[in-house]
Amino acid sequence: MLRIAIPKGSLEERTFKLFEQSGLPIVRSDSRSYNLFINDPRISEALLLRPQEIPKYVEEKEFELGITGLDWIVETESAVKEVADLQFSKRGWGNVKIILAADASNPISNPADIPVGSRIVTEYNNITRRYFTTLNKKKVSIRPSHGVTEVKVPRLADYLVDVTETGETLRRNGKKILAVILKSSTKLITYNAAWDDPIKRKAIEEIATLLRSAMEAQGRVLLKMNVSEEKLESVVKAIPSLRAPSVSRLFIPDAREKWFALEVVVSKKELNIIIPKIKDLGASDILEIDVSKVVLGGAT
Repeated sequence: MLRIAIPKGSLEERTFKLFEQSGLPIVRSDSRSYNLFINDPRISEALLLRPQEIPKYVEEKEFELGITGLDWIVETESAVKEVADLQFSKRGWGNVKIILAADASNPISNPADIPVGSRIVTEYNNITRRYFTTLNKKKVSIRPSHGVTEVKVPRLADYLVDVTETGETLRRNGKKILAVILKSSTKLITYNAAWDDPIKRKAIEEIATLLRSAMEAQGRVLLKMNVSEEKLESVVKAIPSLRAPSVSRLFIPDAREKWFALEVVVSKKELNIIIPKIKDLGASDILEIDVSKVVLGGAT
């Protein structure tokens, strides 16, 4: 039985959505409850915690599984095992960046030119300290921040270290990015002893497979169509598929020509190009079906 720590805050909504798409819906008794329930025989406990806290709790074996950002694993210097890269952030799928920024009016453009004694505001104290050590700028003043970090520069600090997805909020608040310190994404983690335990590892890998399959299904659809033998090869070549398509012969008594049913998983954003093209090439009875999971593996 696995105990799992679910992140509260910016990653919460995406985590709940991913688990639901994976067939592991997270249930809470009310909006204020931190004790969660996942109806799966492999999961005995689910608890909502701040992502900053999760790496250490997993390292200390309080949970077999945790979901948190790489940034907090690095910041807390936690010795944990990465099981899967879940590749989502607050706004959607993709990475975030830990950046060094300054007010747009600041003449400094190169981090190496930041003066000794400068005030840095951040919630990433350890990452910031290590970064400035690599610049041989150990004597800077690091001030803790617990939100709205960008508004504290230049009034309360000269520079800031913070997380961003696009940098748009920083730019709207009159800031400029000087350097990217770390690229981060959401991780599924465990502790080493759990990974080394055959029974726990099997359960962990099964949960990870379900989560990965839901991620792979994002933005993909299943296309089904019928194609004559004469047109089959040209239609298959025209489809940029995730894997080789499934092809099976249709049973049509007394048909002069062989016909085949073709199934293939494709990117939804390419459908506006794919469907007219394969129709022109001879595909008929084209169906578009949403998919909730794509389990990769086997032949490629």
